Amino acid sequence: MSVQSKIFKSTFDTWAEMCQEAGAFATSVGRERLISISHSADSHQGVIIVWYWA
Repeated sequence: MSVQSKIFKSTFDTWAEMCQEAGAFATSVGRERLISISHSADSHQGVIIVWYWA
């Protein structure tokens, strides 16, 4: 297995919308494969990264 990531970023979606989308993806990955979820904001753009084993 290797570490993978999926990036969710937007300048238009709210944080609630981005968190809902990232959370749904993390749920589909499954608890046993999920490593971490990180977030950042810069220049009016939010970024959420879901890290997982694949």
